[in-house]
Amino acid sequence: MLRITVDLHPAGVSVLRRTVGTMTIANVTNLSDVSDYHVNASEGPNPLTGLPAKTCVCKVYRHQRRQSVWALIGAAIAALERANWSDS
Repeated sequence: MLRITVDLHPAGVSVLRRTVGTMTIANVTNLSDVSDYHVNASEGPNPLTGLPAKTCVCKVYRHQRRQSVWALIGAAIAALERANWSDS
């Protein structure tokens, strides 16, 4: 399983760091060369836009595992952009 955490460091100051989003990507097809993945993501509330916290669950289908990890993360992000998010 991959776990991606997106942290904001305002003005590069780490003591002000806050997590703005997380995503997990889990292989659900026994590590086949062409695999499917379960994706679970969440975002915290955004005080700048007034948007509430939200979550999303979706899948990536038929991903070629021999690609870069960044290709999988990109496919997961594309799936999240097409999915329906729910307010937390």
